[in-house]
Amino acid sequence: MNYKEPMLRDNALKGKVIVVTGGGTGLGRSMSTYFSKLGATIVITSRKLEVLEKTAEEMSAETGGKIIPVACDVRDYDQVENLLKVTLEKAGSPDILVNNAAGNFISPTERLSHRAFDAVIDIVLKGTKNCTLAFGKHWIDQKEKNKNILNIVTTYAWTGSSYVVPSAISKAGVLALTRSLAVEWAKYGIRSNAVAPGPFPTEGAWSRILPGDLTEKLNVVNQIPLRRSGEHQELANLCAYMVSDFASYMNGEVVTLDGGEWLQDAGQMNFLDAVTPEMWDFFISLSKKSK
Repeated sequence: MNYKEPMLRDNALKGKVIVVTGGGTGLGRSMSTYFSKLGATIVITSRKLEVLEKTAEEMSAETGGKIIPVACDVRDYDQVENLLKVTLEKAGSPDILVNNAAGNFISPTERLSHRAFDAVIDIVLKGTKNCTLAFGKHWIDQKEKNKNILNIVTTYAWTGSSYVVPSAISKAGVLALTRSLAVEWAKYGIRSNAVAPGPFPTEGAWSRILPGDLTEKLNVVNQIPLRRSGEHQELANLCAYMVSDFASYMNGEVVTLDGGEWLQDAGQMNFLDAVTPEMWDFFISLSKKSK
């Protein structure tokens, strides 16, 4: 066994209906594929129906599961209500909502227009709020138990980060939403958790954030203590566990999966990694002489 292999036993999610926003591409697709392999019925959604339909066909061929594509712009509450309606009609009541849809780009903040801020905030924070509210209201109104929400955030949700300020403030809001509802909605049988992934290469996201040869010039792997980026299966394994009944006592938790990246950046003296053994010998010799 290794970290690139599936973790949970067969049929661990059998009978579950899982809605994944941003499920047609990237990490959303990887998670959805694994959920399907574990026996769940999957509803994938994004704005582009043609992409969703192609993904659903390919995913179903790979897993043998039922994949339902539904076009939805999560920024529009009416479209989210329609997503819930179609899910109920075609799959039954959803058991799990994975808020994965996101948008981001790197830029000095002073170069951004207010519309650029809105473009990210509306997808990440408003979109997550829209889906959470619509699905949560349904579960509470119908008195349905054993439901859960998984939000995909990032480690700078609690530290903040320069050059990705719209994303940072949006993810911080999603983090607060996760922890707040974990307490408020637990009485209704609804769990709320989050995952904060580090770098997991996806063609779409990385090409937008670091276009051209910047990915090589600004290699994020150098900032990860394990000196590698994540494998999609690793994230899928974690998320599948967190939405499964095996994690029924996990509520309000945010799990970081980043190879130690955020700790590398947080430690005041971590820059000393660049000091060679010969340099250390020299420093120590100077220290002894000073005594």
